[in-house]
Amino acid sequence: MTNLHSSSPAGEVLRAPSAVSSTVNHSTASSLRRHFAERQAVHAEPPVLRRHPHLVRYPDIEADFDVLIDKAIAVIAEGEPTEDEILGHYVNVASLVRAVSFREGKLLEQAVERLAKANPNLVVLLQSIKLPLVKAAIEAVAGNDWRQLEDVRLDCDAPAKGSYTPDLILVNRAKRAAFVLDLKRSLASYGDTSRLEELKLRMLASAMILPDWLYKTQKRLMVETVGVAIIDGASRPSDHAAGVWALSEIDDLLEIDGAAACMAELRLRFGRRVQQLLEAEARRALGIPDAATPVLTSGSASPTPSRRLGILRATRRIMICDDPACCDEHRSGCCCGDDDPFDDGRDDPEAKDDAASSWPPQHIRVGFARRLLDA
Repeated sequence: MTNLHSSSPAGEVLRAPSAVSSTVNHSTASSLRRHFAERQAVHAEPPVLRRHPHLVRYPDIEADFDVLIDKAIAVIAEGEPTEDEILGHYVNVASLVRAVSFREGKLLEQAVERLAKANPNLVVLLQSIKLPLVKAAIEAVAGNDWRQLEDVRLDCDAPAKGSYTPDLILVNRAKRAAFVLDLKRSLASYGDTSRLEELKLRMLASAMILPDWLYKTQKRLMVETVGVAIIDGASRPSDHAAGVWALSEIDDLLEIDGAAACMAELRLRFGRRVQQLLEAEARRALGIPDAATPVLTSGSASPTPSRRLGILRATRRIMICDDPACCDEHRSGCCCGDDDPFDDGRDDPEAKDDAASSWPPQHIRVGFARRLLDA
């Protein structure tokens, strides 16, 4: 009798199905791993490109930014210009331009406050903060190089001459660092004038009393480093040694990757809406019928190419009020004479116990802003 299986050993016949199954399972597992890796590559930020532990993307805050833009545009459009013999029927256009200059600055402040929520270590102080300009601080800054004043801390209740109102104060609780920010839509108008230097002087003077002010008015909030920075919304070349930072460097200030890109998109969308308003007003001034163009919203796409628009120490334009009667000279938004909005008359017993042994800190650093990464 012929053995039909003589050429195929029993062992191999039994192993063959197992080998095929193993090969299929390995191939399937490899395919699933590759698919998962590809999805991760699409949705995750490559670690090598991340500078900070926190991340924000425009879709995350788009709805909030759209609300801010809509409110700013509504305020700009509602303005009632006063007749002007020089400007004539172009007075409405001029009024819009002036309103845009002011509202853009406020829009940037509100947007930075919203972005800061992506970093749980940040505390943002925004509304009508008045920092006393202590006479000793002004004299110290005016008569010395600020680098020589890094370990000097002054009492915020010392005799003062006027006050300074920053746009924003950011406090990084994790690093005990504070930043006094002054946001400008553009520094082009300052040119080579002395106004910028005067602003820096008052900002540095207020920074010298900020640690004491935060401790006394913000429930024992303690900082050991204070930085001041003027942020140029137009993102022209920055000069960190002189306290000037570009808006495109806001990532380093907030320690949030993607913050600068969000601010750039905000300005882009706000610019589209502003240009639409100006075009409509210019057409009315010239007697040209309105063009049949669709009304743009904050999220509308535009075929017109537009320009797109870190850690620092900054502040906003100061208001010195030796006499409250001079408030008429200030722009809208001055709160001279108001009560301190941060003094609620309450003490936090737990904060007192925690801070009693560590205040004041032995060393306080004050000066122009430096990246926390490099500090």
